[in-house]
Amino acid sequence: MTRIEFHFNTSERLVHTCRLLRKARAQDSRIAVIGAPVTLAQLDGELWRFQVESFLAHCTPSDPPEVQQASPVGLGPDPHAWGFDEVLVNLGDEVPAGFERFKRLIEVVSNDDHGRAQARLRWKHYKSLGYELLQHDLSKTTPS
Repeated sequence: MTRIEFHFNTSERLVHTCRLLRKARAQDSRIAVIGAPVTLAQLDGELWRFQVESFLAHCTPSDPPEVQQASPVGLGPDPHAWGFDEVLVNLGDEVPAGFERFKRLIEVVSNDDHGRAQARLRWKHYKSLGYELLQHDLSKTTPS
């Protein structure tokens, strides 16, 4: 069964996502990231700036096939496009289609009203399916 985690109350959603991706890569995980196109474009830019000394290789659907095959992190609308089944990071408002094929799903929730409201709907959906949900309140932690 997919392990589902909610990381909520982040004021820097993309920076937190970069940290999550760095930690997952340190464990040799391959990660699919989904969300709205504008959010993924912003994350792509943030990944190029985030810790320049330890660049996190990633790809988008517009990259050549050889880059997509070699990249451990895929940013795009289809979580299954990359052939990964380890970690899925959801930056979108909807429950990701086929999330149950992943070993781990991480929902990154901003601290704004819209983000919290949409996350509550996803939380209820996962609970109704019988998933045990883990929560990480980012307002109570310090960045790593």
